[in-house]
Amino acid sequence: MSLLHTDQPSHDVTRGVAPLETGDRLSRAEFERRYDAMPDLKKAELIGGVVYMPSPVRQRDHGRQHVILSSWLGYYVSKTPGVDPGDNSTIRLDDQNEPQPDLLLRLPESAGGRSRISTDGYVEGPVELVAEVASSSVSLDLHLKRDMYRVHGIREYLVWRVKDAALDWFVLRGGSYEALKSDEQGILKSEIFPGLWLDPGALFEFDLPRLFKILESGAGTPEHAAFVDRLKKSSNSPA
Repeated sequence: MSLLHTDQPSHDVTRGVAPLETGDRLSRAEFERRYDAMPDLKKAELIGGVVYMPSPVRQRDHGRQHVILSSWLGYYVSKTPGVDPGDNSTIRLDDQNEPQPDLLLRLPESAGGRSRISTDGYVEGPVELVAEVASSSVSLDLHLKRDMYRVHGIREYLVWRVKDAALDWFVLRGGSYEALKSDEQGILKSEIFPGLWLDPGALFEFDLPRLFKILESGAGTPEHAAFVDRLKKSSNSPA
């Protein structure tokens, strides 16, 4: 186990930049500098000034679930031109927090979104929705990361707890996260993105036809049509 580091730069003989290690205490600038020096590294996050690096991803409790969840979100994006999705995109929240969630969905600034794309291509600021697949990282996703997302104003946070066959969908209300309640048919419906409907049972069973059928129903509502129209108008409005 590595010792906790400080922001004082240290060097290795091959790159001149110390590699990231879980437990490092770094500023965001130093975190990004070391991350950039490790092109083979796929994922690392800075939460509360501490570096977290996940274990290798297993197919049975993360890989296939990630594909199913991203397919669900991608299908919604195909029905909702103007929203901006992300897969493992880094989010700059502040100098101590730079997560890399499995999936995100954001509104463009022109449509009221509070995040932006920086000149170097990163997401900066609170996106509207973050989704995580949690297998062995439940303690992180449902504690430190949930608190981080709440404090920084992420309005909806979805966590698929694979080993529990359960799904948490939190909605930010009055500075606190509350569980999103399903309707009479057990369907969860986003409060931020009209038509983003989810059948948890179909998700757990990897039943894509049923998953997409529910999304089709959501995309067929007047609320979704009005949302798409608003996105279109905002994209055409002068800056």
